[in-house]
Amino acid sequence: MINKRLTRSGDNVWIAGVCAGIADYFGFDKDATRIAWLLLTLFTAAFPGFILYVALWMLMPKEGNYPQS
Repeated sequence: MINKRLTRSGDNVWIAGVCAGIADYFGFDKDATRIAWLLLTLFTAAFPGFILYVALWMLMPKEGNYPQS
């Protein structure tokens, strides 16, 4: 069994690697994830999406910086 962790992308980054990390974790297309996040953020009063992105930026460890178990 592969132990997959939710981490920010280290090499496929536009702003902080949050969308790329989410796309990697769930097996989605990275560009489609970014576009969906942008559209949801813009069409839902922008503020909640921006706050969630910043929160994930601070909470998600960067790829390769996660302690091994």
